[in-house]
Amino acid sequence: MAGISAGNGDDDLISGINITPLVDIVLVLLIIFMVTATYIVREAIEIDLPRAAHGGEAIGTTLAVVLTKDGAIYLDGVRRTEAELAARTREAVARDKDTRAIISADQGALHGAVVRVIDVVKGEGVARFAINIEKVEPGTR
Repeated sequence: MAGISAGNGDDDLISGINITPLVDIVLVLLIIFMVTATYIVREAIEIDLPRAAHGGEAIGTTLAVVLTKDGAIYLDGVRRTEAELAARTREAVARDKDTRAIISADQGALHGAVVRVIDVVKGEGVARFAINIEKVEPGTR
């Protein structure tokens, strides 16, 4: 009879699952993630932020301005002079009127230098800015 098996045992149920292809795919994805992760992470400028218990978060178009202990100014991770900071801020405000600035200053930075950076940013049309802090739990200093 056609279509009937001779009963040689080939019709047994599969009782195990081969996970080797799954492991291969997961390992390839892990390697791809590890290689691309180094390109995603930006280099950080090391500063010691002041601590505060209460702080908010900013959303929208923002300029990240960093002032180091020695008075160097960084805008979005690139070292700039005050004139370059003013020019880049002016360009950002021209593109988006609601541009905000987040100013991160090292604890050891001079107060006058911080005020000067705030003055430059506000002078170029940024009406809203924030001082970046390191948030701590209330009662711990």
